[in-house]
Amino acid sequence: MKKQIKTFVLILLTGILTGVTSCKKYLDKEPESIVSEEIAFKDFRNFQGYTEELYNCIPDFTNRYWTNSFNFGEDEIQTTANNFHLVVKIDNGDFWGWQREFDGWGAGWMDNNGANTNDDRFSKGLYPLAWYGIRKANLGLANMDLLVNATEEERNLIKGQLLFFRGWFHFMLIQYFGGLPYVDKVVPADEVFNLPRLSYQESAEKAAKDFRDAADLLPINWDNTAAGSITSGKNQLRINKIMALGYLGKNYLWAASPLMNYESKGSKTYDAELSKKAAAAFGELLSLCESGQAPYALVPFAKYNTNFYTFGQSWQMPSGADGNNREAIFQGPYWGAHSSTYGTAKQYTPSIIEGDNIVFSPTANYVNYYGMKNGLPIKNSSQADPVSGYDPQFPWKDRDPRFYKDIVFDGVKIVQGSMPAGDERNRYTNLFTGGSFRDERSGSRTGYLLYKFTPITANRFDQGYGYGQNLNIKVPYMRLADVYVMYAEAVAAGYGSATAKDPNYSKSAADAINVLRDRAGVGRVAAQFLGSPTEFMNEVRRERAVELSFEGHRFNDLRRWMQLIEVPYTLKTAAEFDRVGTLNPAINPSLNRVANYRERVILQRPFSEKHYWLPLKRSDVNIYPEFKQNPGW
Repeated sequence: MKKQIKTFVLILLTGILTGVTSCKKYLDKEPESIVSEEIAFKDFRNFQGYTEELYNCIPDFTNRYWTNSFNFGEDEIQTTANNFHLVVKIDNGDFWGWQREFDGWGAGWMDNNGANTNDDRFSKGLYPLAWYGIRKANLGLANMDLLVNATEEERNLIKGQLLFFRGWFHFMLIQYFGGLPYVDKVVPADEVFNLPRLSYQESAEKAAKDFRDAADLLPINWDNTAAGSITSGKNQLRINKIMALGYLGKNYLWAASPLMNYESKGSKTYDAELSKKAAAAFGELLSLCESGQAPYALVPFAKYNTNFYTFGQSWQMPSGADGNNREAIFQGPYWGAHSSTYGTAKQYTPSIIEGDNIVFSPTANYVNYYGMKNGLPIKNSSQADPVSGYDPQFPWKDRDPRFYKDIVFDGVKIVQGSMPAGDERNRYTNLFTGGSFRDERSGSRTGYLLYKFTPITANRFDQGYGYGQNLNIKVPYMRLADVYVMYAEAVAAGYGSATAKDPNYSKSAADAINVLRDRAGVGRVAAQFLGSPTEFMNEVRRERAVELSFEGHRFNDLRRWMQLIEVPYTLKTAAEFDRVGTLNPAINPSLNRVANYRERVILQRPFSEKHYWLPLKRSDVNIYPEFKQNPGW
């Protein structure tokens, strides 16, 4: 009899490690629906249909639940109205909370009951889908010899996608859990599987090979291939050379970082050689983009927010200025158009203008990373700085223009249309101490609001929530700006200089940072930071905090830099201040004067060394002795 293939099997880690899968972990299939391997893999059309299920294994962390928690650093804090989101568990030091067994609401994006590859955003969990995706990729790679009715280009497209996904799923797991077994073959049911956990860097080297091989096989743009021309204009999500290079570089940079280097070699510094490999991958990617060979570019600053949402138009993936110049490099499918309208958007809107009572506010300590328009950092939010020009009496004056894109502060006009007389007092944000927008349960806990991912009209008065407004929020996993910052970090770590560069790319580390600052209209990296590798790295990290703020990167950055458990990174603060005089709508709110500006600690997170890694599932570490739990858990 021919071997039979079930394309929608639900295989968890237990099945992979033991080679045994219980009947309930398979979707029931009618006999006539089971397709033989010879048919499934015989030609490009069928094999691509098999491969495309892997795209449905990419969780949409932005819209995983009605409201969504994906920032676990010191960057934002949730209201006290409820406590089921993972960020609350993280704040309490309860890192078990990422697991479905400890998440009574099922709100987290990292786990779920099964590896569901349907179109339901609520059913996606990174952990089960990663293990399922790894097995599916391995199964496809094991059957490449059955792809006989295909051109060389078509074979390369299939193999490149499978290699990328195998590398990506492993990378996504090891960045949270440390080194793991690298599963690069289909595990037969009768084979004893007892591979030990590798070190982080050993795991990363295997992922790097998959990413590099994928980059060498895949096209820059599917539209320019014979196979891709059939779906021309609809290939944006398909894995290409740029995506593979991006994750090749990111995988190397993460492996080079202090935490991963400490786990692997016992050194809490960057690994210079791995950093150079990261810089080379990023440099190759950036050269292709800047030369026009790849269809990616930074969007104009006036359209900066189109990286994250579209509004008032028919659904389309958030993208750049047009369909050809896109900043988002890697993002998964978006299930349920307009689901953001009544869910995700409300988590940033205080209930006083009809948002949700679960509100995620930027912490005051994080807002301090947004420096001045001249490019200089703020040294102390409560003290005047004659060098940068910061003045705590005018704390929002002349700030980095990205501050005004992302952050809503006291006195900003937040409702544009008409309001009933009884609500008129809330047209402008009352975020001063004791103001109507300050509410521990359903407003801002910090004196700031986050509007990076929503238009200012997202409120009940301006009807920003109506289906007719077509609000769609989608934060990408990787965008081009991210690559520029990672390149700067990799060069600085690998070559020890702000003015160094990868030999095959034209820009130095400082040049890469300045590309982003030029786009935003921010002063370039000051000369005082260029002479010291340590001072420059601090600016690189601050730039990363600002440019990629609230996009789900901060937690892993603090972890890999080994800063997560250190003060001040364990602190979350609120801005306390008094409004001076009466609010004058005719005056730019950034020019409003305040008094007694200070910061109050809301929370100090109880972290210790064990919190650098998430705990693995107990059911998995009990399978065999070599699959060990992370230290301290």
